Parts: sequence; structure tokens; C-alpha cells
Amino acid sequence: MRAALIGFLILAAADPARAGEADVLEASATCSPESVCTFSVAVRHDDEGWDHYADRWQVLSMDGEILATRILRHPHVEEQPFTRSLDKLELPEGSTSVRIRAGDSVHGLGGAEVLVPLPKPGSPPP
Repeated sequence: MRAALIGFLILAAADPARAGEADVLEASATCSPESVCTFSVAVRHDDEGWDHYADRWQVLSMDGEILATRILRHPHVEEQPFTRSLDKLELPEGSTSVRIRAGDSVHGLGGAEVLVPLPKPGSPPP
């Protein structure tokens, strides 16, 4: 029985899926009057190294169109959560909000998303 338990624990520790999906914790947008925006996004994921890490986040329109993808080029094992930005994204005319989602190298896209209301064109930054 003890040997079986030890074997199970070793297999569980080697399971690359144990880190779970990448979650977006918070996100904000600063936009010009022409709807060119900079996004700041905080992501949380139990990065384990190069085999399993948060590798991207995306800005989506409310109907699910991918407007931009921010590639994360390395694991953030010692930096959790972490925040990265994406600038100069021109949004479709009339956009009032977007969704932000993250993905990781094992599970793909998933986890918690955040809805970001966009400032009205011409309104001052927050």
C-alpha cells in the first residue's frame, strides 16, 4: 500500500497539468480619442518552467474576434502574478468594451477572463 501511495505521489508531481490554466486577474485600457489603446494585464499561473507556463494573453471584441495577442516569451516562475502591457492597438469603431483572456503552453486558452470597459472617445484618461 505504501509503495502504491509513493508511486501515485511521484506521478502526480510529474503531471504537467497540475499548474492549471492561466487566469487574468485584472486589466485596464488607456485610449486616445482615435481609439488607439494601451492595455495593462495582470496574469496568474503556476508557471513550472519551459514545459508549462503562461505563454500569451489576448484582447477580444465582445463578439469573440481576436483583436490582438500579447506573446509571453518566457516562464515567470518567480514573478507571480505578473503584469505586461500591449500598446498601439487600434480598436474597431464603436467598441465600448473588450474581453481579456490568457493561455498557457499546456492547456491553451482558458481560465478566468476580465471584461474591460473602454473610455469614451475624447474622455480624459482615468
